Amino acid sequence: QVQLVESGGGLVQAGGSLRLSCVASGFIFNLNAMGWYRQAPGTQRELVARITSGRSTTYAESVKGRFTISRDNVKRTVYLQMNSLNSEDTAAYYCNTKVDMMDYWGKGTLVTVSS
Repeated sequence: QVQLVESGGGLVQAGGSLRLSCVASGFIFNLNAMGWYRQAPGTQRELVARITSGRSTTYAESVKGRFTISRDNVKRTVYLQMNSLNSEDTAAYYCNTKVDMMDYWGKGTLVTVSS
């Protein structure tokens, strides 16, 4: 049973920081690429950041230089460090991985940036 559990969301002022965590179970974590996606109401879900098993990273242009994705294979956790937050970052953030050709998602954690 693949399970992804996000945490770390909340209310933060513009210019502030948050660190999101996703704890994974039910698959061989160290062999899997992991991703963070976000979705605001009425919009499509978009990729924010991705990290491969070899720790190669990919970022959405809108978050480059502000967000950092990382992973701890011992803790089976992927992180998203978010700095210099602005109102455009307000969204539900979801953890993602693919196992046996199927996508799995966490339930999400809400990030609200106040101005």
